[in-house]
Amino acid sequence: MKLYRFGVCLALLCPYASATAQTAADFYRGKTVTISVGFGPGGGYDRHARTLARHLGKHLPGNPSVVVKNVPGAAGLVLANALYFTAPKDGTEFGTFNRTLPLDPLLDNPQARFDPLKFLWLGSTSNEINTCVAWHTAPATNIEELKNRELLVAGTGPNADAVMYPKLLNAITGTKFKIVQGYKGSADSLLAMESGEVHGFCAWGWVTMGVERPDWVRDRKTIPLVQFGLKKHPDHPETPLALDLAKTEEDRQAIELVVSPLLFARPFAAPPGLPPERAAALRAAFESTVKDPDFLSEANKQKLEPGLVTGAEIDTTLARLYKTPKAVVERVKAALN
Repeated sequence: MKLYRFGVCLALLCPYASATAQTAADFYRGKTVTISVGFGPGGGYDRHARTLARHLGKHLPGNPSVVVKNVPGAAGLVLANALYFTAPKDGTEFGTFNRTLPLDPLLDNPQARFDPLKFLWLGSTSNEINTCVAWHTAPATNIEELKNRELLVAGTGPNADAVMYPKLLNAITGTKFKIVQGYKGSADSLLAMESGEVHGFCAWGWVTMGVERPDWVRDRKTIPLVQFGLKKHPDHPETPLALDLAKTEEDRQAIELVVSPLLFARPFAAPPGLPPERAAALRAAFESTVKDPDFLSEANKQKLEPGLVTGAEIDTTLARLYKTPKAVVERVKAALN
């Protein structure tokens, strides 16, 4: 009887032993990995994800197929919640969403139900400097004019950078941005600006501008108003940096909190709780892909401004941001609300 019971126990443990013995290559071979994008097709996040997808499979053990799926909604908030709670936690799905979304729980957004410190951050395919632009016929085409004239700008989600940046500037510098919500991403926002529905857009990478609408840059159809980042982009140093508009140290700390996510401009995250071996395989494959000469060649041709930010670096940045003094956080919350 004891031998029988021992045999039953071994049989019950066999599936577990088999699963834990399975290598990442065994698991991924023949499977499909899905990269979800929290915006509609055609924008910068989508282009980064699709370029990554074309090269990632050869760096993952077992060489799985890799596909991209668009899941637009609130600048990726819908996707972030889904990745955290309902996406498979087996390494077959990860995604990219607005870079400022990791700040949502810190800023007490009740719709952000995820803990950004628990995501498996794979890394970012670039770090960037964003530019707020106005159409050339807009009622205000520089910061000083914006303090006296209203400017309609497209918003892509409640706490997307296209919303957070103009709100913060309104509160700290006295500008008069008016945000029009409901756009799915940068592609929709740019069409709205061109058609005259709005006057501007406040979350456009300077390099991305030259790729998506080179004639607009060349013919000065869009006018750069202000840059968001920790330093200016060297291609247009005449455009003021938001940090330089701060009049006090408290102003500067508030702006820095909101623009710091540009350090990981195109973040990719997998659900928490992945098996350790697959988590390590995903991170290693992501880093190898973004260093891959073939990936870099394609990304540079598209002027995506590629540059690896590791998952560990995102972990460190978020840990620092979540230690921001409470008074600064409260000021930012007040500005954004």
